[in-house]
Amino acid sequence: MEIEHPSCFKAYDIRGKVPDELNVDLAYQIGRGLADIFNLQKVVIGRDIRLSGPALQESCIQGLLHGGCNVLDIGLCGTEEIYHGAFSLENEGVDGGIMITASHNPADYNGMKIVLKGARPLSGDSGLSKLAEYTAVSKNQPASAEGGKCDSFSLRETYIDHLLSYVDVAKLKPLKIVANCGNGCAGPVLELLAGQLPFKIIMLNQEPDGTFPNGVPNPLLVENRRATAEAVKEHEADLGIAWDGDFDRCFFWDENGEFIEGYYLVGVLAREMLTQQPGSKILHDPRLIWNTIDEINRNGGTAVMTKTGHAFIKERMRVEDAVYGGEMSAHHYFRDFGYCDSGMIPWLLVASLLSKSGQAISSLVGDMMASYPVSGEINSTVADAEAVIAKIRERYGDGELDFTDGLSVAYDDFRFNVRSSNTEPVLRLNVESKGDRPLLDRKTDELLELIRG
Repeated sequence: MEIEHPSCFKAYDIRGKVPDELNVDLAYQIGRGLADIFNLQKVVIGRDIRLSGPALQESCIQGLLHGGCNVLDIGLCGTEEIYHGAFSLENEGVDGGIMITASHNPADYNGMKIVLKGARPLSGDSGLSKLAEYTAVSKNQPASAEGGKCDSFSLRETYIDHLLSYVDVAKLKPLKIVANCGNGCAGPVLELLAGQLPFKIIMLNQEPDGTFPNGVPNPLLVENRRATAEAVKEHEADLGIAWDGDFDRCFFWDENGEFIEGYYLVGVLAREMLTQQPGSKILHDPRLIWNTIDEINRNGGTAVMTKTGHAFIKERMRVEDAVYGGEMSAHHYFRDFGYCDSGMIPWLLVASLLSKSGQAISSLVGDMMASYPVSGEINSTVADAEAVIAKIRERYGDGELDFTDGLSVAYDDFRFNVRSSNTEPVLRLNVESKGDRPLLDRKTDELLELIRG
C-alpha cells in the first residue's frame, strides 16, 4: 500500500498553507525526521518574516533536539544566509541547514528549504521523499537520551565579508541606487552593506514586516514593479533593484525605470564572471539560450545547458566545476558561494561592472535586447499538458529538437521552449528570435493559438 505524503512536500522543497497543509506538529516531525534519517549532528536554522515563522521554527528545532541534533539558530534571515552557514561552517561540524520560508507565496503560506552537508539541496531525488514518508508514518518517537542543544548564533559579519569579496570596493563609483526590499528580509543586510559601499542607496520598504503592508514581495508580477520604476525616475537613479521575501532572487531596472528581463542579466553576469575567472564554464537553463551562449562564447567561456531547477543546477555545477550558473527566473548561482543561489551577489557585480565600464545599464543590455528579443514567459492553463506538447512537436518537427527540459525547438531565426509546471496544470512558453521582433510576435501568437486552441 502506497503511503500518502503530506501535500506540502514538493519536488524541491516544502511549501503549503498554514495550518491546513503545514503546521507545528508537522514541523516537529520534519525536524525529528531530519535528525533520524540523515543522522544530522549540527544544523543552522533561520526564518523569513512570515508571522507563522517563529512557531514553525521553534517546533522544528524541538524535533531536531529530540533527535539528538545540535542547532544554531540565526533568527530572521535570508535563505542564502542559511546556505552560507551550511558551507562556511562545514569544517566546524555543520552538516545541514533549514530555512523557514515560503518566498513569494501568499501570506498564509509557509515552507522549508533544506540543505545537507556542504549546502547540497535536499530534493525529491536526494531524500525529501524519504522525509515525507517518515512524517506520514512516524509519530510519538521517544526523545533521544543524548538530546541536542540550541544556541543563538550570528553569521552576518562573515556573510557580509563574503559578499564584499566579489567586488573591489575601492574601485566602485558613487552610484545612486533605488533598492526595494519589499518588507522582506533584505533590509537589515542591505543596511550593513551600505555602510561599507560608496553608493547612495534609496531604500524602499526596508523594514521586515510579516503583515506585508505593501503586498507579498514578488517582482515577477508586473503590478509589483511600478513602485521601484517610479522611484528610479523620481531620484534619477543609475539602477533599481528589488528582491522577493527571502531575497534569493534579485530583479533589476535600468536608469529609465524600465524593468530588465532576468534572461539578459544572465548574459551580463556571465560576462563579469568570465572577466574574473577567464575560460570558466557557465551553466544556463534551456528556456532562453541564444544571448547567453553568445556572451559566453564571446568572452572565452564554455556554455553548458542544464535542466531548469535549483537542485539540477547545483548538482551539475559541481560536476562541471562551473564558476556561475544563471536562470532567466532571476536565480543566480556561484561556485564560491557553495554553488548556491544568491540575491545579493548579482547586484554587487552589476554595480561593479557599471563602475568599471562607465556605461549605463541600459547600454549594457540594450544590444542584447535588440539582438535577441523575447516573449517573456507566458503561462497557459491546459487540461492535458503532454497532449499539447505532442501536438506542438508534430507541428514543429522539422526544427532542431531538444528535450533537456520540456520541448525546445530551434530554427535559424527563432526558437522556443515549452515545459510543464511541476506544481500546477500549466504550460510555460518562452520564445526568442534573432533580432526580428515582428517574427517573434507572429510565432508567439501562433504557438499560443496551438496551446490554447
